[in-house]
Amino acid sequence: MTTFDTVDDLSVRKQTIARHFANASDYDQHASIQQTVCQYLLDSIAHTKQSSVLEVGAGTGQMTRLLAEHIQSEHWIINELCSEQTATLQSILPTANVMIGDAETIDLAENNSLIVSANAVQWFDNPLSFVTQSAQRLQSGGQLVFSTFTPNNFLQIKTLTGQGLHYPDIDKWQLALDSAGFENIELSVQRFDLPFPTPYAILKHMKLTGVSTNQTQVTSDNTQTFLWTKSRLQQFVSDYWQQFSEKDETGQLMVNLTYEVLIVSAFKP
Repeated sequence: MTTFDTVDDLSVRKQTIARHFANASDYDQHASIQQTVCQYLLDSIAHTKQSSVLEVGAGTGQMTRLLAEHIQSEHWIINELCSEQTATLQSILPTANVMIGDAETIDLAENNSLIVSANAVQWFDNPLSFVTQSAQRLQSGGQLVFSTFTPNNFLQIKTLTGQGLHYPDIDKWQLALDSAGFENIELSVQRFDLPFPTPYAILKHMKLTGVSTNQTQVTSDNTQTFLWTKSRLQQFVSDYWQQFSEKDETGQLMVNLTYEVLIVSAFKP
């Protein structure tokens, strides 16, 4: 069973995000960090038997596959922004109710025993609201498990372009979880430095994983859209080499891209 928000129900920003991810056809091939994070989330789930599981922002189904393999549940609700993923998600969990739409605004089921979200809530207009919404959608004793990114995520890109999504810091997440009444809260940070042969390769990697340094990114005053020009690109490449180059084991010059991930587990009393 699949239910849809219409495209008109999505804000312009969310339509742009959906388009970027719909075009990221090789996502799974390039999203190795995201796959590793999904495994961390799976390891954080307290019980393999559940009554109702809600996954928010399922994407290509990286987390959905792990849930289908390792978690038993009477009911499944799988939410995703991009309608292009419907068939994939339904094939992973044929009995699931796949709900296509903006998780911030659509009516997702309540009384779940487990809510999971992998690498998605940073795209929310108000990421911290996910905690409040989840508290309303969980049954007593239910668990919330999700990942997002810290302000240090893609720090090289932010340093050189001034661009990036706004990521709340760990203290704000702790406060939101406390305020929503969660207990047994665990927050952990994992840092990954992904090596690339050139800064161009980093930009290509970001595009292939649905992350663009324009359109979906937000500037400090929320008004400017960042667009690449030839000179800006040349400057970016030059600065990246200058500020962030290292040598690998063979003595070859390379550049890193930093992923810094926040893993959260909490229970509703």
